[in-house]
Amino acid sequence: MATYKGIQGFTIQNLSADPSNPIEGQVWYNSTSNVWKVEEATTAGAWATANNMNTARFQLGGAGTQTAALAAAGYIDPPYSDATEEYDGTSWASSNPTNTARARLAAAGTQTAGLAFGGEIAGGATTGATEEYDGNSWTSNPTGLNTVRRLLAGAGTQTAALAFGGTTGTPPDTGATEEYDGSTWTSSPGSLNTVRRYFAGCGIQTAALGFGGIDTAPTGATEEYNGTSWATSNPLNTARNGLGGAGTQSSALAFGGGPPPFKTETELYDGTSWTSNPTGLNTARAGVGAAGTTAVALAFAGDPPVAGSTTTEEWTGPGAPLTQTITVS
Repeated sequence: MATYKGIQGFTIQNLSADPSNPIEGQVWYNSTSNVWKVEEATTAGAWATANNMNTARFQLGGAGTQTAALAAAGYIDPPYSDATEEYDGTSWASSNPTNTARARLAAAGTQTAGLAFGGEIAGGATTGATEEYDGNSWTSNPTGLNTVRRLLAGAGTQTAALAFGGTTGTPPDTGATEEYDGSTWTSSPGSLNTVRRYFAGCGIQTAALGFGGIDTAPTGATEEYNGTSWATSNPLNTARNGLGGAGTQSSALAFGGGPPPFKTETELYDGTSWTSNPTGLNTARAGVGAAGTTAVALAFAGDPPVAGSTTTEEWTGPGAPLTQTITVS
């Protein structure tokens, strides 16, 4: 008869406390709590509430990772913010402000090498202003986007970024795509197949993903960029605008969005199609800031309320380790 040791290669241990780094499939007996336990992988991702931001806002720029995120500008009361905050995996700390107070912008890069571009400024004007962040302060680039716009999406790094979609401030939206080399923006020959605004982007300059948004109505349209052109992929299960996005072209995360009633829905993209996660955000919202990957992501700020939110949530994706108690009957 096969034994657990023969199958798994180790015995069932009797421990006074759970092991600090158990491996998937490991079984042990906790003699303090008098229960059997097993380490398994989670089958679904989940959001957990984290510490709030210092400045409430929405339609801001977000970049970085779950443990080193960057939040830039956004709508606030009064209307336009220049606030910058950094998240260290536990709490938010205020940093030096952007040079141009704005909302409806896009961001890319990391907490120590960030990029903010486009957006809407005082008076409701649209801007192509581009700024670089070094982990302490912002520096304005004298040359901005070639297509001045707001409600655009972004992807990539500070020295290899991508700007796409949005609206120029007049009724027609744009599918224009631009690449940034750390100095200047160059218009790409590729244009979005579904022209839209107020959507999400992620990935890198040569392998980006754009999804959701609004053209004549909220859409779930998803497109992949290969460094030259955009190709249409399978749409989101829930059409929406103002959603958050994180990850890569082949492994992306979409969450939240509008229009009202605001949404909590969370979906995962595998490079081909989107799968709805059983549970969504704890706080429904649109205009949300985003950072991270499909394994560990961050959602922050958003609308409602009208003046913006400080709410922050941390995502742990499917496949993460989970210790379970074994029950017998």
